[in-house]
Amino acid sequence: MSDAVRFEDKVVIVTGAGGGLGRAHALLFARHGARVVVNDLGGSTHGEGASASAADKVVAEIREAGGTAVASHDSVTDGDKIVQAALDAFGRVDVVVNNAGILRDKTFHKMEDADWDQVYRVHVEGAYKVTRAAWPHLREQNYGRVIFTASTSGIYGNFGQSNYGMAKLGLYGLTRTLALEGRKNDILVNAIAPTGGTRMTEGLIPAQVFDQLKPELVSPLVVYLGSASCQDTGGLYEVGGGWIGKVRWERSLGVGFDPQQGFSPDEVAAQWQAIGDFQDAVHPADNMEALREMMANLQRYAG
Repeated sequence: MSDAVRFEDKVVIVTGAGGGLGRAHALLFARHGARVVVNDLGGSTHGEGASASAADKVVAEIREAGGTAVASHDSVTDGDKIVQAALDAFGRVDVVVNNAGILRDKTFHKMEDADWDQVYRVHVEGAYKVTRAAWPHLREQNYGRVIFTASTSGIYGNFGQSNYGMAKLGLYGLTRTLALEGRKNDILVNAIAPTGGTRMTEGLIPAQVFDQLKPELVSPLVVYLGSASCQDTGGLYEVGGGWIGKVRWERSLGVGFDPQQGFSPDEVAAQWQAIGDFQDAVHPADNMEALREMMANLQRYAG
């Protein structure tokens, strides 16, 4: 095991760490010297019920291997309690891994408000609550790492997952903004879009592939992003099956119309192919770069 990425003086919170990806993350952080808060409500993949056993078993695994960990059995919507557990046990928090999640898959026309609301509460509100509670401590110590768990369902869409896709891509929007706000305090924020064989994906992935998509093949990226060695922020990484790739937005050069004269829907239709032509596409890194073509168009037609 490499000694370059170590966490001896660091405290890591991993939500949804009672199984699957979260368990793998927690175990690997502990192997690299972190003191770990293993958070898991112990509910079903649909967000129902609760049990202390899931988090307790992972804590026992970490301790049996010589590591240090405590359990948190709170819901992520009570994020302040999870962060307080870290402070009570270890006196600080350095890394937050927002991993907890549920599925309530239905096509949009069959979806009920409860399916939409519960997915939002766990993924978006839960990640917000935990991160918001930790944020003042990260700012005060001028150090922190935050990882959000997005999904390819949010990036690309997926049939029957309008609620899940909405929540997961929303977390990347949060990632981008917190990356800007946290940088001056050395709080770096990134997101992953993982593919792993877990109880949430069982039955959704062919069995022969499921067995190869071990959660442990996602965790090395998460541990690196949580380390002082990582100096990147605002990134989105697809990961799974031993492969990692970085995702970025791409936009066509577009077509400029005269803002003084205005333009018609017919003119839009006439330029539709050019509007969607990705030859010489650009990759805006921030709002200023995103506005570049629009501002150039205004200047082009300025009187």
